[in-house]
Amino acid sequence: MRELVLSCREDQAEALSDALLEAGVLSVSVEDADSDTDAEQPLFGEPGLEPEIQAWRRNRVVALLPDGADPQQILEQVAAALSDPVAPGWLVREVPDADWVRLTQAQFGPIKIGERIWIVPSWHRDDPGVPPSGPRAAAGDGPIHIELDPGLAFGTGSHPTTHLCLEWLTEHVRGGETLLDYGCGSGILAIAARLLGAGRCWAVDIDEQAVDSTRYNAQVNQVVLEAMLPDALAAGQTELVVANILSNPLKVLAPMLSNRVAPGGRLALSGVLERQADEVAQAYAPWLALRVWRARDGWVCLHGRRN
Repeated sequence: MRELVLSCREDQAEALSDALLEAGVLSVSVEDADSDTDAEQPLFGEPGLEPEIQAWRRNRVVALLPDGADPQQILEQVAAALSDPVAPGWLVREVPDADWVRLTQAQFGPIKIGERIWIVPSWHRDDPGVPPSGPRAAAGDGPIHIELDPGLAFGTGSHPTTHLCLEWLTEHVRGGETLLDYGCGSGILAIAARLLGAGRCWAVDIDEQAVDSTRYNAQVNQVVLEAMLPDALAAGQTELVVANILSNPLKVLAPMLSNRVAPGGRLALSGVLERQADEVAQAYAPWLALRVWRARDGWVCLHGRRN
């Protein structure tokens, strides 16, 4: 395969990318033309948010060409679509053949969380470096494997907020507790709770694709839980409630999530930046007192117990 490489200014990157895709290229990426030099600039936004402009002052735009495509013809189409011409000069370079599936899988290895939990992609199922899960897991002191492949739903075990929730569950699931996982994503928290010994578990998400993902992952891990959209969740309370979302929806959901916690039950919230902890705790203050349980990489897990 071949790549077409062009240069452009910051304000041209988005329009040029769109024009290339309209002209039939397979994909487009924008890179810092000054990378690996003293002029290199960081490009980032607040965790969980994207920067307003996805470009640098000087950009290298790389377009993957379909087999047999004429670069000159694509450039003519792009020029006709843009009111502001990009910098002259371009090149075509060969892309070496590779096993892209294997390369992608190589980025995702087993993840150990705390002393007991291992998140294991299916292609590492028989990895000799991962201790086997067995009868000791059910007894409460052995390793627990959650087989989970990176997919379309949030929650692969790699994000600090997921780590915090899994560690919280490891310390607070004693056996038999009912649990609600609100904003379940891949279902990783509800699955972990069941493997840790929790009783009946409900997993809820507003995204139907996440609900399907949770059901699939529960089946792979041979656990029984109930996954659904919010409208299908019956009234009631559980002994444990966990929600790994973001601070704004957590504040909006404060009345509902608080009232889902049974008397004497516990609530754990993650997806909250350290600087947002006080305002989220304040939103829940009318129902239960929350405090920071643990922090990691700028994120916190808040928890509290309902009287």
